[in-house]
Amino acid sequence: MMDVPRLLITGGIILIVIGVIWHFGGRFLPLGKLPGDFLFSRGNTTIYFPLMTSIIISIILSLALYLYSQR
Repeated sequence: MMDVPRLLITGGIILIVIGVIWHFGGRFLPLGKLPGDFLFSRGNTTIYFPLMTSIIISIILSLALYLYSQR
C-alpha cells in the first residue's frame, strides 16, 4: 500500500515534466504541426488526425520503456 502514493507522485512529476517540455520545446519540434498530420475542414466541421506526431511519441515512449526495462 505504501507504493501507490509514491507511484502517483512519480507519475504526476513525469506528466509535469512532459508538459513543460512540450510547452517550451514546441519551438524546436512543433508536435501537432508535422508533415503527416492530417487536417480536414469542411464547413463548420474540422477533423484533425495527428498521425506523424503519434508515431514520434510512440517511438520515444517505446525507447524509454525499453531502456527502463533493461535497467
